[in-house]
Amino acid sequence: MKRYFPFLILIIAVACLPVDVRSATAGEPLIVAHRGLLRVAPENTLANFRACLELRLGFEFDVQRSKDGHLVCIHDSTLNRTTNGSGKVAELTLAEIRQLDAGSWFDPRFQGERVPTVEEVLQLAAQYRQHEILIAVDFKDPGVEQEVVELAKKQGILKRLIFIGRTIQNPLVRKNIKAASLTAETAAVANNMAEFSAALSEPDADWVYVRYLPTRSEMQQVHAAGKKSFIAGSSVSGNVPQNWQQATAAGIDAILTDYPLALRALQQQSQLKSDD
Repeated sequence: MKRYFPFLILIIAVACLPVDVRSATAGEPLIVAHRGLLRVAPENTLANFRACLELRLGFEFDVQRSKDGHLVCIHDSTLNRTTNGSGKVAELTLAEIRQLDAGSWFDPRFQGERVPTVEEVLQLAAQYRQHEILIAVDFKDPGVEQEVVELAKKQGILKRLIFIGRTIQNPLVRKNIKAASLTAETAAVANNMAEFSAALSEPDADWVYVRYLPTRSEMQQVHAAGKKSFIAGSSVSGNVPQNWQQATAAGIDAILTDYPLALRALQQQSQLKSDD
């Protein structure tokens, strides 16, 4: 997979972003790259995730089950958009999925990139234990949570994961995760301010996952409860520096965005100003 590094670094340089590889400093939220560096590499691939890790960025990946029961990393329910194949993920075996090219659709220089298994993604992340990062796991299929927890435990990186996604809104899913390991960190979703109190009081959640710009008072309540906060959704997914700054000022702990490099650059600019 390292053959892709020169191409990725070139793209980042051309983007003219003053990105270095230092982790976020104290007080800055951790950056989680949505499906990886999806604007500069094919999403949900090992080449993409390795680039994130080299840049000390966290990432988010999606989990689905193949026809023969294997857990694979892909966002859509079908293979049409991000591979040279077609059909539903759930209707193909792992061997059939692995025959597909998951890179050329993005750029010919990524030809030969495959749909990775969840185990491969976690094995890769385990090679970068020295960096403080957060990896968000989005369950697209029900009934996969305990298996993912076991795979993460096997690699020794369970504490670096946060479990999110549509299925996490089901209290049973959170209970299943905690049944697999009490140290697994789950999130309760607050889509708006009216849902904040319920998310904060959820006993099986270690994080409050907000999908709106929170107030400083809300984030203080999260931290007073011994929990952490994570933001995703339309308010922060785009290239929206003002919203990122507002979430940071409120005290958010992690931001999921489609523009992780731009957010990293903003953090570095803010750090330079504070050092002046």
